[in-house]
Amino acid sequence: MAQQKTDPDDDHCNEPLTSVFKRVSPSVVFITAVSINPYRPNDRVEHSVGSGFLIDNSGLILTNSHLVFGSQLIVVTLDDGTTVSAQVVGADPIYDVALLKISKPKEGVLNALSLGDSNRLRVGEEVVAIGNPLGLDQSLTRGVVSAINRFLPETYITMQQPLIQMDTPVNPGNSGGPLVNRCGEVVGITTSVIPGAQNIGFSIPINMAKELVPLLIKDGRVVRPWLGFHGQFVESGLQQLFSFPLVQGFLIEVIEPASPAEKAGLHGGELELSVAGRDFLVGGDIITKINGIEVTSPEAMLEKLKSLSVGSVLSMKVFRQGKFLDVKYPLPERPLLPGDVPSEQVGTTTKYSSGGRTQIKPY
Repeated sequence: MAQQKTDPDDDHCNEPLTSVFKRVSPSVVFITAVSINPYRPNDRVEHSVGSGFLIDNSGLILTNSHLVFGSQLIVVTLDDGTTVSAQVVGADPIYDVALLKISKPKEGVLNALSLGDSNRLRVGEEVVAIGNPLGLDQSLTRGVVSAINRFLPETYITMQQPLIQMDTPVNPGNSGGPLVNRCGEVVGITTSVIPGAQNIGFSIPINMAKELVPLLIKDGRVVRPWLGFHGQFVESGLQQLFSFPLVQGFLIEVIEPASPAEKAGLHGGELELSVAGRDFLVGGDIITKINGIEVTSPEAMLEKLKSLSVGSVLSMKVFRQGKFLDVKYPLPERPLLPGDVPSEQVGTTTKYSSGGRTQIKPY
């Protein structure tokens, strides 16, 4: 497996971009995936193209899940033009990470890239994206890190993923390619852009991907506990704005059908409210304690949720209509839900069908 080698704070981490590209680009691959939708009367076959990169000399490739998940055929083109078939070792549509495996070609070698430490990224640090934008293989674009630990507002707190925001130009086809620092180390996986914006792109931190790789190798997926609810944190200041009883805690807005939360009788929201541009679905239960720990902030809740596992028991104190109730239930494995793989998937993948080319809408 590729190893960390250099320190982004060292002076030598200012390698010329020509050298970075020469060293990194041979390990960046071009991915074509073919999928068939049996429920469509027309345009049943769809081709997706994107990028990936070698993380192991045996032929392991990291890329985006939205590029290859559910595909019936995956072909990888190496830097020297060699094409080989690939198999999905594992994929996680929620965090949009997939691991592929190819066989070593008869001629040539596979060189894994060095994986850096995304926790050490700083705003303003120069980064480059190498990939296949619009099918133009082995292209480099440069920019800087615009923000770190960026949480997109559309994500639920129970599945929030901190992303790297950068102004490095990315286009359809860049999906799954490496975001590289000036040491030539991979610090992120290019994954999405905001449509209509000027160079606002996002990458998955490589440290998160490194945590997922062993899980994908072991089980082919990420095994998560199924909580069965979504919502957002209610701060103490918001309590004063509402005339009905509220307490500080996690406001449950949505209960997933057939989930353990539904079976336990938890209540979701019933009334839509908007406060200072922030939308709430109020009227649902408010979680004030999880396994004996008070829910005092979103960070505290996320930290507690990370400690939960399949088979463990979730014990909560909830506030409902002026009363506190105790709710407890065991956590099964979370299944793949319809919203995890939307019909128009998240990312910067170029897709083709017999009807022509269409761009996948990003976040």
